Amino acid sequence: MLKFLIYLIFLIPLCFLFNSWWMVQSMLFLLCFLFMFSMSNMFYWSNLSYLFGVDLISFGLILLSLWICVLMLMASEFIFRYDYYNNFFLFIMIVLTIMLYCTFSSLSLFSFYLFFEGSLIPTLFLILGWGYQPERLQAGIYLLFYTLLASLPLLIGMFFIYNCLGLLYIPLFMNCICINNYILFYLCMIMAFLVSMPMFLVHLWLPKAHVEAPVSGSMILAGVLLKLGGYGMLRVFMILITFYKFNYILISISLVGGMIVSLICMRQTDLKSLIAYSSVAHMGMVIGGLMTLNYWGFCGSFILMIAHGLCSSGLFCLVNISYERLSSRSLLINKGLMGFMPSMTMWWFLLSSCNMAAPPSLNLLGEISLLNSLIGWSWLTMYTLIFLSFFSAAYTLYMYSYSQHGMYYSGIYSCSLGYSREYLLLFLHWFPLNLMILNSDIVSFWL
Repeated sequence: MLKFLIYLIFLIPLCFLFNSWWMVQSMLFLLCFLFMFSMSNMFYWSNLSYLFGVDLISFGLILLSLWICVLMLMASEFIFRYDYYNNFFLFIMIVLTIMLYCTFSSLSLFSFYLFFEGSLIPTLFLILGWGYQPERLQAGIYLLFYTLLASLPLLIGMFFIYNCLGLLYIPLFMNCICINNYILFYLCMIMAFLVSMPMFLVHLWLPKAHVEAPVSGSMILAGVLLKLGGYGMLRVFMILITFYKFNYILISISLVGGMIVSLICMRQTDLKSLIAYSSVAHMGMVIGGLMTLNYWGFCGSFILMIAHGLCSSGLFCLVNISYERLSSRSLLINKGLMGFMPSMTMWWFLLSSCNMAAPPSLNLLGEISLLNSLIGWSWLTMYTLIFLSFFSAAYTLYMYSYSQHGMYYSGIYSCSLGYSREYLLLFLHWFPLNLMILNSDIVSFWL
């Protein structure tokens, strides 16, 4: 694992060379390619070096992080073209990639916590430095305080584990009898991840951060930072297995919250805000599946995290492509795009259909696994899941039909079918999302 980390660290000086934007991007593509070959088909930890190693869960999420980081550079060409502090932007990007890489490959719970918190700082810089509206300061504060406040109890919980077990080494975790009865410990360990996911009731920072962030910030927030919470929960439930009797409260909040958020999506006029709220609805299902603590739930949540990372990120790219042409994200102005950019409509359709879990996308596989898991846990969840699935299709169709059909805004003074860079960017989101279902045993049979 260190060889890839050193590769990333040595990219930092390249960021400050003149005109090195595409070179850094090509080097990151090469890293993705090399990392793919390091995959082991075994179900145990491999590639061990110092405090880093991968198993199949962290392998998938590291690959997703590297992939989304490359595509962020491709989507942010606007920064390079207008020389909008592009060297510093590259530097922030590489630091963020290093943080995410270290988070997912940490073997110690403490180093996981360290990098988990560290990845917030480059994201904050992205929002504050390259965001669009003056409210980005408030969005940055929201992001920082929500996540930091919930993460402090996690640190105390980890000290408590160390006191009980004498170790914080993830592969050696086992159920510890001395921490069976402490509900406060359960809340400490899990709250940071629920805010990071985010669960309904602690989700307010997410739409705010998304709306104010630049396209790269939105992509990394939706694509990877929401997955940190899911990954943390997958790891921590190895200790919290005896607390399953409290999980029904959180499952209920997540599923009912997902349903309410789906209704909120139906009345959004800001495209970015709509996609951000849809993330909360999807993550509600993931939390529900994880909390059932069964095989289908764990596999389904992992699959849906990968699928949602690619799908949401692609939708944010599409919104940004429209925003660069029309200087607005409002659905009242982004109308009739089929007449304005007909070729782009196909990509709107493909990524929207993935968002509502149409076959052959990976979202479908994830949602079917989660439906299995939740209905197997209690058939009462069926009532919320029916509405969740229906409204998920409803708000996606609302977004697609409103933005593509109708008369386009008469104030448009440009005509552009899109650059080949943008089509390549969307293809690189959509292709793995639909190709991976052919080899779904890698993402689903890892327990």
